[in-house]
Amino acid sequence: MQQLVNYIKKNLSKGYTIEALRWALINQDYPRVEIEKAINLTNEQLGKEAPILKEKPVIKYEAEPIETLETSFWQKIKNWFK
Repeated sequence: MQQLVNYIKKNLSKGYTIEALRWALINQDYPRVEIEKAINLTNEQLGKEAPILKEKPVIKYEAEPIETLETSFWQKIKNWFK
């Protein structure tokens, strides 16, 4: 089982998707149950290795002045003829 997990980890780092690896292993006649167990074990191991983010992202926003529809429409029309 650990061989399958190592195979999946190595190929994930190369850029292959889980789905592509799943089909590659199926085509190599590995049982689907073992493949799914290996994928789940890989996800668990990679999840434990992932860094924990401690700081929260800062969301910045600005308020835009609200123009009335009539003013902005007529301003656009006037700008077309300038």
